[in-house]
Amino acid sequence: MIRFENVSKGFAGLSVLTNLSFQVDQGMTVALLGLSGSGKTTALKLVCGLYFADQGRVLVNGKVIGVDQVSSLRRQIGYVIQDGGLFPHLNSYANLSIVGREAGLSSAEIRTRIDELATMTKISSQTLSQYPREVSGGQRQRIGIMRALFLNPPVLLLDEPFGSLDPITRGSLQEDLKLLFQELKQSVLLVTHDLFEAGYMAQKILLLEQGRIAQEGSLHDLIENPENDFVRLFVSSHRYPDLEVRR
Repeated sequence: MIRFENVSKGFAGLSVLTNLSFQVDQGMTVALLGLSGSGKTTALKLVCGLYFADQGRVLVNGKVIGVDQVSSLRRQIGYVIQDGGLFPHLNSYANLSIVGREAGLSSAEIRTRIDELATMTKISSQTLSQYPREVSGGQRQRIGIMRALFLNPPVLLLDEPFGSLDPITRGSLQEDLKLLFQELKQSVLLVTHDLFEAGYMAQKILLLEQGRIAQEGSLHDLIENPENDFVRLFVSSHRYPDLEVRR
């Protein structure tokens, strides 16, 4: 479970997040949606201890994220960035093995876990022997997801994981991940710019405007009942043929 309690964060005197409060329950996917610079990725980095709140509290499974808790809590968090974030000088199997070795697993345990994750994410043994430059963007992203899931963390953070993929690959990966998250029942926090991606992947959307929640709810709520001009403009900017925004 992830919980933000009146969290504020700034850099060099500029406010990025202001009194942000929300919760991601176990088994729930929440999407942080908004324009570039709205504070989405900053919120994600507060969860995994890359940043710390200036005011308020960020909690993971009931424990406050602070300097003393970072090392122990990070093993409870999987983090996926765009294009997988793999080490280019290691093949896919080695990229995954690092996580197991750091956790003290034996070679046999690592192999078993990689085989399990490969089945879950539809990755072949051939892909596991290849380097990141030798595989497609979708495969790199699946390897990155395998790495994030390696220790079966209760919390998963996704930072624009589909942004660099072509539409068909993107749709296939979205479908597979949505089913996987339902099966694993993790707390998932997804950062995206895409309204319809957020609506497909998440049970709840938080639309941020300059570090504050402009509106929260379902995709239907944002489209049919925008609470202010910013929400209305954001929704209408997604120009899909069948989309009509009530004004």
